[in-house]
Amino acid sequence: MIRRSIVPMFAAVVMFGLMLGARPAMAVDNFCTMGNSPTVNTALGCIPVRVDEFMVWLLPFVFGIAGGISFLLMVYGFIMMTTSSGDPKAVQGAIETIQSAIVGLLVSIFAVFILRLVTVGILKIPGIS
Repeated sequence: MIRRSIVPMFAAVVMFGLMLGARPAMAVDNFCTMGNSPTVNTALGCIPVRVDEFMVWLLPFVFGIAGGISFLLMVYGFIMMTTSSGDPKAVQGAIETIQSAIVGLLVSIFAVFILRLVTVGILKIPGIS
């Protein structure tokens, strides 16, 4: 007999597999071109091969994920504060969670500027402009 809790999990796994969509096995060119730069054709689309163009392609995803996690942590901190019932330890924990989320968001926003300051301004690494 199948337990009731396993059926929804199995259905979720099957639906996730269907959402990914299996590609037919046929000869496909793995390279695509976007402008003058070579790119590799993947399930995520055409990914640039050169490191500088890859970082330009990747950074919006990374910052989006960091912003989403920060937002969720702030919401969690506000919920903790709302449900603390005046307990000073719970309020302090909620405040620390919110502060950590804001600091993490600021660090992720200024990460590119910090990297540029360190590599170009302080270390003067050639090839990075």
